[in-house]
Amino acid sequence: MSDTENVDWQELEEQSEPAEGSSNGGGPPGESSLEAIYDVPVRVSAVLGKTNLQVSKLLQLGPGAVLELDRKVGEAVDIFVNNRLVARGEVVLVEEKLGITMTEIIKVED
Repeated sequence: MSDTENVDWQELEEQSEPAEGSSNGGGPPGESSLEAIYDVPVRVSAVLGKTNLQVSKLLQLGPGAVLELDRKVGEAVDIFVNNRLVARGEVVLVEEKLGITMTEIIKVED
């Protein structure tokens, strides 16, 4: 992915702001132009890391087994939307559940 570049949040917000004098019903910037897609379902995945494993080793795993992943502690987690890398983030704890805080948005030039 050599055409990948990081986009900062403020730049992303500025790009989505409506032009002067346009009305969007008082909602968030760009809301009226996005309203048609609000109900479209997407699959969001957060990948902590990957590993390769033979089926025989997979079948030997049991409770408490540890798999070594290709990431280091503290390294960013990849966030995919519909199997496309869109961001990176950090794992956080939210009311006894795991969550992800996005730290960078990935912009891919077509």
